[in-house]
Amino acid sequence: MARRSLICAGVSVLLALSPALATAAAADDSGDPQVRELGHEAERNLRDADSLRLTLTDRTASGSRDKLAWMDMFLDRGGNCAASFRMGGNGGTFDLVKRGDEVWMKADWDYWKSQLPGENETADLVRNRWVHGTTDESAFKDFTGACDLKAFQEDITVDVTSNEGRTTVDGTDVYRLSGEEEGIPTTVYITVDSPHLLIRSDQKGDGTDRTAGVSDYNKPVPSGTPGPRDSVDLSDLEQESGQSGQSG
Repeated sequence: MARRSLICAGVSVLLALSPALATAAAADDSGDPQVRELGHEAERNLRDADSLRLTLTDRTASGSRDKLAWMDMFLDRGGNCAASFRMGGNGGTFDLVKRGDEVWMKADWDYWKSQLPGENETADLVRNRWVHGTTDESAFKDFTGACDLKAFQEDITVDVTSNEGRTTVDGTDVYRLSGEEEGIPTTVYITVDSPHLLIRSDQKGDGTDRTAGVSDYNKPVPSGTPGPRDSVDLSDLEQESGQSGQSG
């Protein structure tokens, strides 16, 4: 199997993250104007951030190998990112690092087995190894958009209508604001102190149960990258796979 198909299995998950993390409520003119302005300020701060940390827990995906169940992702407006992902069921895990036009991806056995059923040889070849390439290569070109914070920011709205009071999230005083997104009850948590920042969004109802977190506003993405001894270049992997196939 071509390595480009193998790598794109991971890319397809990343491209679905922006709509999953979008934090929106009913876009109408109802509700408390002060609450709506608070949401709009948090939206502006989110859109203006140079870098963010995004987390996602989707409890409804826990039994589905082809759905993302958990994510922890640092990304910035320069297209750099460092992230870990866990699929539902026994779909495995994978990690991603992107700096500039260089990309590294590492996945475990369960992930490759779920993405490449019946291809034990290929799964054995790449499991727990950092596969390295650049966005100039067709196998990695889609990572350019998947790791770009600007693309995520363009899809975000924070349009809340009701104030449910104050509470704390991880020791931070927040307003608990509510609304709906596509008919799903949505609760967002925005810091009481200025600048008002969105730090969490809960969606529960109609078969949806997920929590998204936003933190580390404007903090640099971790800059560490896998070393040459810990990774294999895509071109070398293709050659190694070909030799393995000939010996078999």
